[in-house]
Amino acid sequence: MQRTIVVGDVHGCADELQDLLRACGYGKGDRLVLVGDLVAKGPDSQGVLQFLREEGALAVLGNHDNHALKAHGHPNKELKAERQILLDTLEKADWDYLDALPLFLRLGPEKTGDADTVVVHGGVVPGVPIEKQEREHFLTLRSIREDGTPSKKIEGRPWAAVWKGPERIVFGHDAVRGLQQEPMATGLDTGCVYGGKLTALLLPERKLVSVSARKSYVAW
Repeated sequence: MQRTIVVGDVHGCADELQDLLRACGYGKGDRLVLVGDLVAKGPDSQGVLQFLREEGALAVLGNHDNHALKAHGHPNKELKAERQILLDTLEKADWDYLDALPLFLRLGPEKTGDADTVVVHGGVVPGVPIEKQEREHFLTLRSIREDGTPSKKIEGRPWAAVWKGPERIVFGHDAVRGLQQEPMATGLDTGCVYGGKLTALLLPERKLVSVSARKSYVAW
């Protein structure tokens, strides 16, 4: 596998993204991939998107990216001030980038004969092929209830703890649970925008790198 840096939920934390990439030794030839929630809550969503566009970075759609796109599509709808500011700061090229984001990305196996690595934002339901997963689960899944049904809430068990493959999943979305390391799934949302950390997974060596948030931008 080409050297790949998979970054957790950025949420407009442009400075921390640069801090993390420096800590990862990001350079020419590296593949940069983000797990979604590129925008909202943090201080510089436009700066994040502009950098990603200029770098040719890959990303999947997050639920907050999706919310922004929906609001952009209904310009007359009254919004909270922070969301309106977000909409007002993004440029056409930013919207085009968000609108083109897929729900999942296949990165290929880390080494010959290994499982395929797939990036999603929220989660995937065990026992369902990736291509047949529901859109909503890609965006918001967090848990599998005791009865085996999927849930976007913190209840039952983390879906990643139940997932047995065949793909190896890298995801975000679940800042409450924080870093998740399961045999076939790695969760990278470590709550940067809440004053936590921004975390990356380096592939193929599967090394984790984190940097601290410069401040807490929003309350939990």
